[in-house]
Amino acid sequence: MSNALITRLVTLLLALSLGACASGSYGPGPLAPGATSAEAIARMGQPTGVHPLAPDGKRLEFARGPMGLHTFMLDFDAGDRLVKIDQVLTERHFLELQNGMTADEVRARIGRPGQITSLPRQRHQLWWYWYDTPFCIVWQVSISDDDGKVAEMGHNSNPRCDGSRFGL
Repeated sequence: MSNALITRLVTLLLALSLGACASGSYGPGPLAPGATSAEAIARMGQPTGVHPLAPDGKRLEFARGPMGLHTFMLDFDAGDRLVKIDQVLTERHFLELQNGMTADEVRARIGRPGQITSLPRQRHQLWWYWYDTPFCIVWQVSISDDDGKVAEMGHNSNPRCDGSRFGL
């Protein structure tokens, strides 16, 4: 490994570490059922999304990193008390998605995508979800420009595995 590559990797790791410190803790840590959303925000930083839950509850989304491998969803009841914590970038959650779901439904289940690529000829947006897997794959969701619904989804090869593409 060249010195330049090692220097870039160390710099990247330091930047990610400092970013995590500046925006709260990476994960929910000691938050337990009954905690308030204010306590969750104090622990984890500002949420990257807020999604309504029936009846009168809410789900706070905490995506980690622009192309992070984890997104934590914290569910609160109508009394603003924590009832559930879930890390949603997993195979189980991906396989619960269905064609025909709206873009908002996808975001409420697995959070914001790490990247969105426009496919004008196909009239779709391709949503990329990186996640913690030993394989060199990503999960992709294709959202139709015509109706804003899931047209298809599935695994694809991860372009991060080709280091030359990213200047490494």
